[in-house]
Amino acid sequence: MAFENGFDPVDDLLTAQTERPAELGQVNLRTLSPFQRALLVIDGTVTKFIEAYTMEPVEVVRLEQQERQLRGDHPWLEIPAGTTVAARQVMLRGRYSRHFWAYAQSLVVLDRVVGEVRNKLDIQGESIGRMLNARDMETRRDVLWYGRERVDELPDEVRKVCDGEFISRTYRIVTGGKPIMMITEKFPMGADNLPSHH
Repeated sequence: MAFENGFDPVDDLLTAQTERPAELGQVNLRTLSPFQRALLVIDGTVTKFIEAYTMEPVEVVRLEQQERQLRGDHPWLEIPAGTTVAARQVMLRGRYSRHFWAYAQSLVVLDRVVGEVRNKLDIQGESIGRMLNARDMETRRDVLWYGRERVDELPDEVRKVCDGEFISRTYRIVTGGKPIMMITEKFPMGADNLPSHH
């Protein structure tokens, strides 16, 4: 398939690419696999997409979750300093192959999520996408930016299965006109090296 020079399939999806964090480098989309490009632009749940791609259930392994108060205003979540959020870190891996697919960090505005979703945050194996789908909440995803990065400080479970080179994207989930969470998903650069049994 021929593309016009300069065509960027992600361009009309992003709302804040020019404001991406300084540590995120440029990504040449043409050097990525179709699977990796799809991970950057998908607006549904990443876990369901990976399950369909691999024909294997995806486990959500919660690495850390804690409530904390923000030290400063958060413009993307539109909340002031002192607001209580849940900071969550998870990894996605194949249930049977144990193949590592993604490392995700999220901030959840607790006052803006309904009781059922808030309760499910504490359940091991629940992805945020699945929580929201089960609740049938009307939401939209604003993809803010994407890029390539090297991450040296990783949880032990993640460091054991990747070299710290990621393509990542950050988006926020909005419901009722207000952002309820902000999520950064980091996909290892070798993410489409499928386990041998697939």
